[in-house]
Amino acid sequence: MDFRRGRREDYPEINLIPFIDILLVIVIFLAVTTTYARFAELKINLPTSSAEQTPTLPVQIEVAVGESGLYQIDSVAVGEATVDELVAALEQAADKKADPVVVINADARASHQSVVNVMEAARRVGLARITFATQTSP
Repeated sequence: MDFRRGRREDYPEINLIPFIDILLVIVIFLAVTTTYARFAELKINLPTSSAEQTPTLPVQIEVAVGESGLYQIDSVAVGEATVDELVAALEQAADKKADPVVVINADARASHQSVVNVMEAARRVGLARITFATQTSP
């Protein structure tokens, strides 16, 4: 006797079409939002050396610019100077120094013109290497 005649076994059916739709939307989203970076690299094999180089510090000329426009060159007060006076002071400070670096220590509230005056004086003297001293923020 077959007692299961009226009953059928239903197997669970998984509909894959919504799953495929969701995957296609994800793939399209990833393709649109991905950035493709092109790296143009030049591969270089650097030569090797067994000799150690000793770092040499360049000769420096320290120029301090105060908030009120006062100048100081290598710890010698120049005061409120014109560009021509700064040229004379820089020539004296650079006397017999081989390719010195001018380090400008300007106050944060010093006028822009005061710093430009130092740069102009250094240009007139022929000092092409200029850098600015800063401090790190806390």
